[in-house]
Amino acid sequence: MIEALPDLPESVLGFRFAGSVTREEYRTVFLPRTRAALGEGWRIRLLMVIDDDFGWFQPGAFWEDLKFGLGTAMRHHSLWERIALVSDVEWVTHALTVFGRAIPGEVRHFPRADLKAATEWVTVRPDRPEKQKGH
Repeated sequence: MIEALPDLPESVLGFRFAGSVTREEYRTVFLPRTRAALGEGWRIRLLMVIDDDFGWFQPGAFWEDLKFGLGTAMRHHSLWERIALVSDVEWVTHALTVFGRAIPGEVRHFPRADLKAATEWVTVRPDRPEKQKGH
C-alpha cells in the first residue's frame, strides 16, 4: 500500500509504504504527484516512510518504478534535492548504504522515532525560499 502523507508543505512530497505495493497504487498515488512536480520544474523534496511490514513492490509496481526511475526521474535528475527515508527495517538501511550514491540529490536515513526530525530536514530550505522553482 502507498498513501500520501498529509500536512506537509506544498513543496514536499510524502508517502508511506506498507505491506505490498500494487501497480495500481503506484500509478494512482505515487506517480501523478511526483510527475506533476517534476513537470513543473520543482526541486523535489521527498519524505518516504517505510513501515515494518513493507514487503516490496508487486511485479507490476516494480516495473512502473523501474520505468519511472530510468525515464522521467532520470530526465529530471538535477531536480531531486532531498530524500528523507524513514524506516526501522534493516534491509532498507542496508540498501540505502549500497545504492545511496546512485540516488540523485541528498539522501538521509532516519529511524521511525525521528519522523519529526526527518520532516524538518526535508522541509527546511536555509538557502532559498520554500517555493523556489527548478535549476
